[in-house]
Amino acid sequence: MNILVINICLRPESPVKLFPVGLGYITTAMKNAGFDFDLLDINAYRYTDGQIEQFIRGRKYDVICMGTVVTGYRIIKSLAALIKKCHPYSKIIVGNTVATSVFDTLLRRTKVDIAVIGEGEETIVDILRKLSESKPLEEVCGICFMKDGNVVCTPPRPLIKDISSLPFMNYSLFDLEIYIDGTKQRINDPLPIPREEIRALQVSIARGCIAKCTFCYHIFQDMPYRRRTSESIVTEIKSLIEKYSINFVIFWDDLALSSKKHTLEFVEKILNEKAKFYWMANCRPNLFDDEADMPMIENMKEAGCLGLCYGLESADSNILREMKRRIPVNQFSKQTRLLQKAGLQTWTTVVFGYPQETPETIKKTFDACIENNIYPSTGYLLPLPGSQMYDYAVRHGFIEDEESYLLRLGDRQDLRVNMTQMSDEEFAAHVVNGLQRCNEKLNLGLEKDKLIKTQYYRGASQSKSF
Repeated sequence: MNILVINICLRPESPVKLFPVGLGYITTAMKNAGFDFDLLDINAYRYTDGQIEQFIRGRKYDVICMGTVVTGYRIIKSLAALIKKCHPYSKIIVGNTVATSVFDTLLRRTKVDIAVIGEGEETIVDILRKLSESKPLEEVCGICFMKDGNVVCTPPRPLIKDISSLPFMNYSLFDLEIYIDGTKQRINDPLPIPREEIRALQVSIARGCIAKCTFCYHIFQDMPYRRRTSESIVTEIKSLIEKYSINFVIFWDDLALSSKKHTLEFVEKILNEKAKFYWMANCRPNLFDDEADMPMIENMKEAGCLGLCYGLESADSNILREMKRRIPVNQFSKQTRLLQKAGLQTWTTVVFGYPQETPETIKKTFDACIENNIYPSTGYLLPLPGSQMYDYAVRHGFIEDEESYLLRLGDRQDLRVNMTQMSDEEFAAHVVNGLQRCNEKLNLGLEKDKLIKTQYYRGASQSKSF
């Protein structure tokens, strides 16, 4: 059985090339189960459409596996059509949120054969075994597929409760040097060492999130938050340092640091193991809330932490309530002051476009960013299937046809749906003007076309050298 794995590219114009962590776990599971495969890594090599077709036609493939977030639906649809043109009898398997959140549309409106729902490490192995043995797909848990014109969904797959039990990712299945070089383009200024000396990779340490934000949808949406043990995390990083000379790690899970207890354990493990590397991570906006936390924060810095990212999202209490974010702005500010006092960088995200949004609420949010000396990663509300705001948009007529909406999805920096009382032009102008005000107050020197689509997160004490 000839198998092809495709790593798609969402942003072909970007110099940033992040290692596909989710696909890395899937390919590791496949390899460990004895399945060999070819890899078409479009993200690494930025192949043209002609090169992609030439690669796919170059060998007869029985099974093609790929996946992406739901904003990549149009890419999956296009690739699936090409694959079926080249290999009409192949089975196309798709995972990640494009499968989990819109499996019905995916199966009915594209050439995809099987949608993997939720976690895929065990599911993909089961699917491949059933296909190789010509056994019914109904015997596989956690998938959806078309049969006799109907979408068939099998029972959910039991949760992987202990994600530390998963084998370490086999990074060697990919051209790792491309991703080491591409990942350092994601790291913001100021840098602890010259950029050309950075050797960076992403490492996953948690799955899920403890928050239930109404604008969010992720692959572990309805699963409990799970975190790897500190021993597992540090052991893997030490092996990456030894094998690939990694000196910088990005923990870019939805929520890498969820509690003081786990953070303390993790930091102490790094220090005790004398593991030398720089790192950055996502955390809760209220992880630290008191001067008594300063020793832990200072230990984080000693353990190589350069900074943390946590969402402000909005500074308006009514919008925060609609987002189901229970963390007030003063708590966000308190944590920011503590981290900056210790010399750590701080980054944040904001979302504009809830129905309650006004010029005043936009100003209030940017005021909070300026007061905290943070230039935010800014996006417009992008209702994603599976989120509460997507359901709201459908109920109120902002989204009339799911596939039409999916085909025009893009980055959160592009205004796709406007549910405010402002016109598109007025809404966008207030956001851009707010970013310009942040740019001037924080003395960043960003050009106008880089205000919303900055290459890096801009934190406190940024230089003008970018």
